[in-house]
Amino acid sequence: MFLRQLRNELWKLFGKKRTYIGFGAFLIAQLAMLFAFQYSNWQKDTARLLAGNGYLAEQYISALTVAVIMLIPQILLLMPLYACLVGGDMVAKESEDGTLRMILCRPISRVRVLTVKWVAGLIFSILLVLALGGMALVLARIWFPWGGLFVFVPGPVRVFSVMPAWEGLAYYGGTHIVLAINAATMFTLAFMFSCFNMKPAAATVLGLSFLLVNLVMENMPFFEEYKEFCLTTHFKCWLLVFNQPLPWPDILKSLSVILGFNLTAFIVGTCAFFVRDIKS
Repeated sequence: MFLRQLRNELWKLFGKKRTYIGFGAFLIAQLAMLFAFQYSNWQKDTARLLAGNGYLAEQYISALTVAVIMLIPQILLLMPLYACLVGGDMVAKESEDGTLRMILCRPISRVRVLTVKWVAGLIFSILLVLALGGMALVLARIWFPWGGLFVFVPGPVRVFSVMPAWEGLAYYGGTHIVLAINAATMFTLAFMFSCFNMKPAAATVLGLSFLLVNLVMENMPFFEEYKEFCLTTHFKCWLLVFNQPLPWPDILKSLSVILGFNLTAFIVGTCAFFVRDIKS
């Protein structure tokens, strides 16, 4: 029965046009970034940076390198938007339309209803991340040659990594496991607000506002010692996957915080959903 309910939930989710907005936005954003890479000074600046560290630029200005660079702004700006958009709709929209009342009139627990919806959202989050990474790599390969991977991220994350093509591809795939967890967390945040008695748009805006406040506080100099309490700080652990050797303690610490937040948000949302009077 759980699989049948999950199938129906996925059918409803992917039957909505707004579910596909994120996929289309990723495609348009990546095409625009690829044109910018072609007609800007990015290749010269990257070649100068590689040469200054003793590497041949021709080997590392490649599809893999460009794909990773394209992922960073989209994960920061676009992925939270579309993960929260779906999360804010999952419960609140059905409550607004009146279909949730009909569902709860049947012999099924509220926990079961929320669990099925959350698992459907988890599947959507995984597909969203796979589409983001897959499109970035395929489109970058059309414009750039296949070659080694070069990742440079300044600032507190501090990533500088150079590796051969197939090893880089393996690391590139590994980062998408962490990115899927991040996307699921963004979805769960909006899903939690969706369980309260509010409109879908309000749940989406609250989820995005929470992430934006975390991002702003994280980047304020006088909040430096408290940035570990910001969820967006731990989202950046996907970039640490490119470091060699892998900083496992830092990655596992951030993943523990993210998974703990997921569990907490789901429990809070469930408690709020239990006390709501939906059937009357």
